[in-house]
Amino acid sequence: MADIVILGLSITSSWGNGHATTYRALVKALKRRGHKVTFLERNVPWYAEHRDLPRPPYCRTFLYRDLDELQARFSGMLRAADAVIVGSYVPEGVAVGHWAIRAAAGPVAFYDIDTPVTLAKLERGDEEYLTYALIPAYDLYLSFTGGPIIAKLRALGSPRAAPLYCSVDPDVHAPIEAEKRWRLGYLGTYSDDRQPGLERLLFEPARALPNEAFVVAGPQYPEHLDWPENVEHTPHLPPSEHCAFYCAQDFTLNVTRADMRAAGFSPSVRLFEAAACGVPII
Repeated sequence: MADIVILGLSITSSWGNGHATTYRALVKALKRRGHKVTFLERNVPWYAEHRDLPRPPYCRTFLYRDLDELQARFSGMLRAADAVIVGSYVPEGVAVGHWAIRAAAGPVAFYDIDTPVTLAKLERGDEEYLTYALIPAYDLYLSFTGGPIIAKLRALGSPRAAPLYCSVDPDVHAPIEAEKRWRLGYLGTYSDDRQPGLERLLFEPARALPNEAFVVAGPQYPEHLDWPENVEHTPHLPPSEHCAFYCAQDFTLNVTRADMRAAGFSPSVRLFEAAACGVPII
């Protein structure tokens, strides 16, 4: 049995992020294999207002206010851990990464659930949660993107880089009997670079088929957006309702961000969710 500490974006709230679905499935599977997992999460207001799993039953979860509290409360925990994982998009991720590497006695891995976006940010000089110098400092770089990008990570100095694709829990995401309500649906947070694909592949068909019903679920869509009258919008859908949502569609749409499309080998967590629910994917 290994004692694993994960510092991730969120496991308690799936609002506006796909990380929670992956972390929940991964941590549940680790516990099932006999490992002990502790998840450390920054307490931020937008997740505090939308906690759909405040106490995951398969790990210990602690919230911290800021970097000072994180270091004061959990340095001993990191020293005692068999392995530590720092995730992408963790607030103050660079400082968190340096602290984890200093504090931990065992190996420290970086789990990037956004690899093409991360590398594009670094190329622009954006060091929101990772720097070039941190890549070789981590013992292991786990990437949700596979293919040629793994060789690129090694070329950037990672001593060991390997793909770790997104994951879903088959106990949560599975085919169910549901009445078909929508011809086509989409689940995803608003993104400027995904929106043209959503316009072309869902909004335009909806306007061309006014007698058919369509649906979009996800937060942060701007108020000025011109929604077709036959497109229903749900601002947030907790994972417990994803199965019913997917299985009520004839087809579901998956739209990937530009950096992911350019890199390839970057299946999103929504792709895994829809596939696990058995709905045809466009």
